[in-house]
Amino acid sequence: MSVITIHEAKAKLSELIEKALRGEEVIIAKRDKPLVRLVPFAEGGSARRIGTAKGRIRIHEDFDSLPDGFDEYTT
Repeated sequence: MSVITIHEAKAKLSELIEKALRGEEVIIAKRDKPLVRLVPFAEGGSARRIGTAKGRIRIHEDFDSLPDGFDEYTT
């Protein structure tokens, strides 16, 4: 793990990016207080999985029923 100051990070940005791309942890600090972690950009994230909300969503029995007074709007 590399912990460096903002000033050092400005001078060595390309080197730090290469370290992060190799999987090394790079932390940029200000006055010995860690501020940010430099990590590679993850393209796209994880794929969505169908059915993960199964059983969590309930639709009321009258979901498809029209309220009174809306009959004229049906086609």
